[in-house]
Amino acid sequence: MKLESQKVTADRSQQEMFNFLTNVENYEQIMPDSKEKFQVISEDSFLFQLKGMPEIRLKIIETDEPKLVVLGSNSDKFPFRLKTHIEESGADKSEVNMEFEGEFNAMMSMMIKSPLKKFITALTENVGKL
Repeated sequence: MKLESQKVTADRSQQEMFNFLTNVENYEQIMPDSKEKFQVISEDSFLFQLKGMPEIRLKIIETDEPKLVVLGSNSDKFPFRLKTHIEESGADKSEVNMEFEGEFNAMMSMMIKSPLKKFITALTENVGKL
């Protein structure tokens, strides 16, 4: 399953946005309002929980400075990658969009598609508000 958010423009340069997104502590600032739990595990991983969802642990698994940050889940039951693409957009601005990729059976995909779309949309919109 692949889902993609709209692009948003943020008032941070491409490098500033990359630096922000490679610091896992900052993800708490862009989590949706339905966040019930957020905990930094290490300098490159954190866990979070949204209302009605299980805990999810994410780790920075790939970066391409200053244009890409990839988070991967540490769950065998819910394996996915969340790619954040960062493009320069003029002086001190950047365009950001997120791409979700996961391998799920058809039943699971039907159940999680809508909540996941809302999740990556909320993350991206909150990045645009920074």
